[in-house]
Amino acid sequence: MSLFTPLTLGALDLPNRLVMAPLTRMRSGVEGIPGALNVEHYGQRATLGLIVSEGVYPDQAGQGFPGQPGLVTPDQIAGWAKVADAVHAAGGRIVAQVMHAGRVTHEETNGGLTVVAPSAIAIQGESHTYKGKLPYPVPHALTADELPGIIAGFVQASRNAISAGLDGVEIHGANGYLLHEFLSPASNVRDDVYGGSPENRARFVIELATAVAAAIGADRVGIRISPEHNIQDAVETDSADVLATYGALVDGLAPLGLAYLSVLHQDPAGELVQTLRTRFGGPLLVNSGFGTVTTRDEAAAMLADGHGDGVVVGRAVIANPDLVRRWLEDLPLNEPNPLTFYGPDAVGYTDYPAYAG
Repeated sequence: MSLFTPLTLGALDLPNRLVMAPLTRMRSGVEGIPGALNVEHYGQRATLGLIVSEGVYPDQAGQGFPGQPGLVTPDQIAGWAKVADAVHAAGGRIVAQVMHAGRVTHEETNGGLTVVAPSAIAIQGESHTYKGKLPYPVPHALTADELPGIIAGFVQASRNAISAGLDGVEIHGANGYLLHEFLSPASNVRDDVYGGSPENRARFVIELATAVAAAIGADRVGIRISPEHNIQDAVETDSADVLATYGALVDGLAPLGLAYLSVLHQDPAGELVQTLRTRFGGPLLVNSGFGTVTTRDEAAAMLADGHGDGVVVGRAVIANPDLVRRWLEDLPLNEPNPLTFYGPDAVGYTDYPAYAG
């Protein structure tokens, strides 16, 4: 196994094992419609084995960032169809990461809609909104009767992704957003069947993944998790609770036969990630985290040592649309500029050059 050998993830046949991470870039305008810039950006990166899109909201209340794209309106779906066409024309594969921000948003971002979460606990800090930085609001604690509506939003967005010609979806259960908020005991203090024990905190994510898999086929559905990432106040510091919670989650997902499990964790080779991999029973995509840039040697070693089936890469892909060629031929790399990661225009988005030699 190497970075450049084929990989099958459910219904998807990948020519290599390099996966483009879902990367928030905030370049789809106020209406959340992917445009020509998005089409060009994703098309440039079609040599990656798989592209996972930036997080795409399944309903307006779930929008987390200014300029974030959605998969709700006809215009948004049509925009994603153009992205899919460009990626496919260049020989690539792309899935939409379906993401509900939960409490990681503000009414000045999501169109004035109620901010929701498992429990009425606000994040400490400020949210970037269309009106500047504002304190995170105390969210509305979703009732049990409201949860089917959240699931229905994910199901419809996933169907919309398929109708747009995308190759599947990745359910975003990581990084402190809504699904991760159910998993973390710091953000979920419910006293019903969706809170309390590790099994109860995992229940909603399992139910949602089951519904999405039934709607579009489990072989076109992946899921991303980030245990112990401790971001956006979704704190998980009790290792026994983490294993119990995420163990219950993957035990509930395993019978579905999902395309893959993607884990963001600083120690992909460690006991936690490898235990979850065994219990999940399907392909594992590893991502070593936000702390350091994943290098070619690190990525190659993770596969050579058998710690995962594919490697998810972020910043190197931002700066090098032709990363597969550069790593295959050990060519010099463009350096990413963090000052242009977020913004409305082409600078730092579509203007990184391919290797000229």
